[in-house]
Amino acid sequence: MTEHNLQALHARIAALEARNAELENDKRHYRWLAESTTDLISRHARDGTFLYASQAALELLGYEPEELIGVSAYGLFHPTDLNDLLNKSPRVYYHAGFYQQTYRFRAKAGHYVWFETTSRTRRDPQTGELIDILCVSRDVGRRIHAEANRERLAQVVESTTDYVLFTGSDEAIFSSNEAARRRFSLPRENPRMHLSEVYTADSLHVLREIVFPAVARYGSWSGELEMGNGKQPVPVLSVVLAHRGLGAEPGHLSLLNRDISLRKATEAQARHHQAQIAHANRLATMGELASNIAHELNQPLGAMANYASGALMQLRADPRRPAADLELPLTRIDDQIHRLAQRLRHIRTFVSKGRTQIRPLDFNPVAEAACRLCEWQYQQAGISLMHELPASLPRVQADPVALEQVLVNLLLNALEASRHHPGASEVKLSAWRSGPRQASFQVSDQGPGVASHQVAHIFTAFHSTRPEGLGMGLAISRSLMEAMGGQLMLAEQGEFSGATFAGTLRTESDSALASGRFL
Repeated sequence: MTEHNLQALHARIAALEARNAELENDKRHYRWLAESTTDLISRHARDGTFLYASQAALELLGYEPEELIGVSAYGLFHPTDLNDLLNKSPRVYYHAGFYQQTYRFRAKAGHYVWFETTSRTRRDPQTGELIDILCVSRDVGRRIHAEANRERLAQVVESTTDYVLFTGSDEAIFSSNEAARRRFSLPRENPRMHLSEVYTADSLHVLREIVFPAVARYGSWSGELEMGNGKQPVPVLSVVLAHRGLGAEPGHLSLLNRDISLRKATEAQARHHQAQIAHANRLATMGELASNIAHELNQPLGAMANYASGALMQLRADPRRPAADLELPLTRIDDQIHRLAQRLRHIRTFVSKGRTQIRPLDFNPVAEAACRLCEWQYQQAGISLMHELPASLPRVQADPVALEQVLVNLLLNALEASRHHPGASEVKLSAWRSGPRQASFQVSDQGPGVASHQVAHIFTAFHSTRPEGLGMGLAISRSLMEAMGGQLMLAEQGEFSGATFAGTLRTESDSALASGRFL
């Protein structure tokens, strides 16, 4: 062999050695990748036997890779999933050569792990015989469970009787549940309807001006709206949620609407019944106050009679005297007529029917009017009626007639408790600011108080501590206070030795609160 041929041979050998070193380096690199990835990389014989398993087998299944060598993967499949694979294996092995399957695989501890495996067959290029099957498997349990949860939630949404709508930033409805489709005649696919077609104009304005900005900022809102543009819109309790998180489209919202028309009708009927009962209670109270009313009317009538008699006597004594001399008695008569008319209007207002209308009002004039109604009864019983009403008390949210009825009921109850009790000489009505958005009042007496066994039933209808009592005053009073957004309770014993009933009312600042709320 010539020197030239020898040099060429050495060069070829060196090139082959370098190539082998490069291949060996690539082999180590690919093995490092296979051992480092969190996916399980495996190689299998045609019968499913493990020929190789990467280090991820320990993390995913609890097996050391060596424990799986020689073990058939088919024996670790969930039986149901194995049947599915075996039915498709001829296509996988002989035709496509590439297959992806999601199935359950048994871990060493005995539980099943959801796997998603991508398989590819490797064949002899000359004979076409199957050499082995290469697989890359990953744990998709969290994804499977998330999809199952989403499916369950979708079934709940579809079956609920609430009207569920899904809308984009353009206010177009792109999906809805069965209840909404039936109610608003929405097609199952591609509804192509606008929110203006399912909400009233006023509610749509609230959605645009209040709800959508609130949801954009806080993620959710709930409150009352109205749906439908027919003659009888449906009142609904709405919950509006922003779609957030991975995969959520910007501006997409869920609107869940519960029909509360039955609840509204029930509440209206209850308010009507409460108004009727409250009116009956006021009429009964007027019966108790009959002597006071007679006294209220008798005073101005007596004064007018005296002034009229005096004027007549002057005219009879001197028929020619100037009319200007009668100015004083006529003015006094006119004053008494106005006073009498004012008293009659007050009594007529108190006993009249009408729905409760809550508005900001001054507490003190209402309390003073209640005291005037009861004043004659207190005088006849020899009980002093004291009141501490600070001028700085904020305006409260209440109905004037309902609030006066509550105070009259409490004052008459306090009077009855004090009338025959030894040492009872005074009933006190007081009021004060009890919080940034709350005012409180209380009526205290020096009577025997409330027995411990009666405390739990004191506000129960038809429960009375008096033999002649109907047991409706306190029950109606508590209902009226709750209807005005307040409370009425039996307070702890204070400076007085008898019973103390305390009430709370919202102050005027509460009127600025929005009807909706954030979740």
